[in-house]
Amino acid sequence: MAEQSTPISVPALGARQEALRRQFACGRLVLFAIFSVLVFFSVSARAQAPQPLVAYEYTIAGDENRVRIVLNFDREPKVSWFLLRAPHRLVVDLPETEFSIEEQEAEPRGLISRVRYGRMTQGHSRMIYTMPGPFKVEEVSVLKNESSPGHRLIVDIVSASESAFEAAMRERLNIAPEAGTATNAPARKPKEDRFTIALDPGHGGIDGGARGVSGTFEKTITLSFAKELKDRLEETGKYNVVLTRSEDVFLRLDERVRIARENEADLLISIHADAISMRNFRGATIYTLSDRASDAEAAATAARENLSDEIAGLTVEEEQDHVTDILFDLIRRETHAFSIHFARTLLDELSDTVHLVGNPLRSAGFLVLKAPDVPSVLVELGYLSNAEDEKQMQDPAWRAKAVESIFDAINIFAAARAGG
Repeated sequence: MAEQSTPISVPALGARQEALRRQFACGRLVLFAIFSVLVFFSVSARAQAPQPLVAYEYTIAGDENRVRIVLNFDREPKVSWFLLRAPHRLVVDLPETEFSIEEQEAEPRGLISRVRYGRMTQGHSRMIYTMPGPFKVEEVSVLKNESSPGHRLIVDIVSASESAFEAAMRERLNIAPEAGTATNAPARKPKEDRFTIALDPGHGGIDGGARGVSGTFEKTITLSFAKELKDRLEETGKYNVVLTRSEDVFLRLDERVRIARENEADLLISIHADAISMRNFRGATIYTLSDRASDAEAAATAARENLSDEIAGLTVEEEQDHVTDILFDLIRRETHAFSIHFARTLLDELSDTVHLVGNPLRSAGFLVLKAPDVPSVLVELGYLSNAEDEKQMQDPAWRAKAVESIFDAINIFAAARAGG
């Protein structure tokens, strides 16, 4: 028998519509209340997280004897400074700062021969002014802008005697906090059974490294390449991969070594892209550690890369190794042998896909390769001073081929270390 539906009267229909309207209105109020709470907590979270300062309207004015620097900030910066010699430098430390500065505004002039600025670590930025000779800092002050929002930093520098500079340097080192020692490097992770690779993207933060003929910074190339190699290795599920830095921050050379050792890395690959005065010179190079450089070019490359800490305004103190323990010496020798083995394997794989320099396997005293218990190599992907090399390193297809060659070399080396 067919089921008959009961017609709904107009008043009943109106009452149901009114009930639905009230439910909908109530629901909207609930959603609005939830949204308001979420917005409140989101705004509160953003308010609690310190935002970087914004630096803008940068001016350097003066001559060979006196210079004034003026830099505006969106709010008051906390500033500290100190001096370094060889070369003579003024180092200005700031909270983390976004430098909205035109390149031509930061051009050195007068008493100043070089200007560098950038992020050191999370929460910390730095500006470094290099002078051709001794100088005196007459004033470093932060003033509130009278006719516009924000504050401005004013630095007055004058030429001085060497003795005056030395005295001021010693005084400031006792006043200014030691900078550059903190780092946002990855914390130590528990050692896994998987083969562990530490990838070290060279330079970073205030240390841009070499600069290409079209303006490419080495620090950008090395970080992109390291991330792509990390992704390729992790696809297999066979490797534990550690990046010494995963963003544009400065990292001391000894910190890079420390990260590899604390993660008990089975291999460290430091990635670079050099620049030299010979624009026609191009190709990739693989370096291992040695006390005596294999050739003059290797020695010069190591000297440039080892300057990274000094470029960032850090004093470099060579650690004296007084260890004479025979077992320790054997470990170092074994590590070096493994480094040579991987370098040769890598050379074989790269030779089919990447243009190499003449005599591509070289050695020198690179500080970043000095872990006594981690086989380590430094790979120069090419020369940013050569237009063709620079173009290749910016090409995703070329990078993919180079990544695959290094990946294959790692597979061979890891299998050999595992006895397979």
